[in-house]
Amino acid sequence: MGGLRTALSSKQGSKGSIHMKTPDGLDIQRGLESTLFSEIVDGIPVAALFIGDEDRITNANAAARMLFGEGLVGRHYIISMRHPGLLDAIEGTRRHRQTSRTRYIATRASGEVTYRVTVSPIANTSVLCVFEDITEQEQAGLMRRDFVANVSHELRTPLTSLLGFIETLQGAARDDAVARGRFLEIMAREAERMNRLVRDLLSLSRVESEERVRPRTSTDIVALVNTAATALRPTAEQSRVVLEVVGEEGPLNVPADSDQMMQVFQNLIENAIKYGAAGSCVTISVTRDNSNTQRLGPTVSIAVKDEGDGIDPIHIPRLTERFYRVDNHRSREMGGTGLGLAIVKHIINRHRGRFRIESRKGEGSTFTVILPQS
Repeated sequence: MGGLRTALSSKQGSKGSIHMKTPDGLDIQRGLESTLFSEIVDGIPVAALFIGDEDRITNANAAARMLFGEGLVGRHYIISMRHPGLLDAIEGTRRHRQTSRTRYIATRASGEVTYRVTVSPIANTSVLCVFEDITEQEQAGLMRRDFVANVSHELRTPLTSLLGFIETLQGAARDDAVARGRFLEIMAREAERMNRLVRDLLSLSRVESEERVRPRTSTDIVALVNTAATALRPTAEQSRVVLEVVGEEGPLNVPADSDQMMQVFQNLIENAIKYGAAGSCVTISVTRDNSNTQRLGPTVSIAVKDEGDGIDPIHIPRLTERFYRVDNHRSREMGGTGLGLAIVKHIINRHRGRFRIESRKGEGSTFTVILPQS
């Protein structure tokens, strides 16, 4: 029996557990319970560690060792975990024997990782610390707060203008026909701006809700591109921009939602007209690629190229973010809501396609949509 007790004690030590001197039968039972507890900690799917009565970490699973280092077991917990909030939570749980929660932020090469830490009392003054990675939740919350702040800002500006003009029309400009006409024109423009923003917000919400459902209806992309170009030719002529469609001429079918893809092409062509130089040309090219270079199988590429001022490459990775603008003033003056390319990105994602932006300052820009043919 002594040999068995010695073996169990040795096994406990290898797990970092505390050995307690008891009568023979209880000693074996303690060893089995300690080994079982170590295996339970190892089996927890998130980082978890156990701090024993002697202030030392006696058990830690692989995720916890990855978080704090391989030499974690056997150390005093204060040496391994120097975060004040975490230490306060551990001390509070040990003192009051109540579960406490806190946040722990770790810095990694990829950025900061946020953990929700639950510290639970076990036996005597021992505690179990469990670290749950909530980085994605934190980022989603931040995106949601930024989105609300951006929408509020975008709506507040035209609303302030409307309220100001209404107050003026009710007072000093009540009987001034010239001022009244000018103010009403500005008010109509601001109201239309709010209408576009609300329309784009609803469109973005609808596209996001359908993003996981891939369209299956066979649609002629060449016909859609020609329709979008025809609809925007009056706008192009007004801006003294020539629209030219080149490439494939016959029917070219892909699985697509025709309304959404029409929205994509109209958005890209309209942007090219707005930001292209007067007297320049906007070229829309439709080509097919059967070489499988995009890992999508045979594809169709629709490229919209303008001859405008171009975009500094530093801005390109963020162009599809909601409300991101290279030039806020110019974008608002042209009626942009800052949501157009975000909508384009989500629509293309729904179609399992790719969206590429190529541009250099002073050399124009090319926006390319790549769609799988099957």
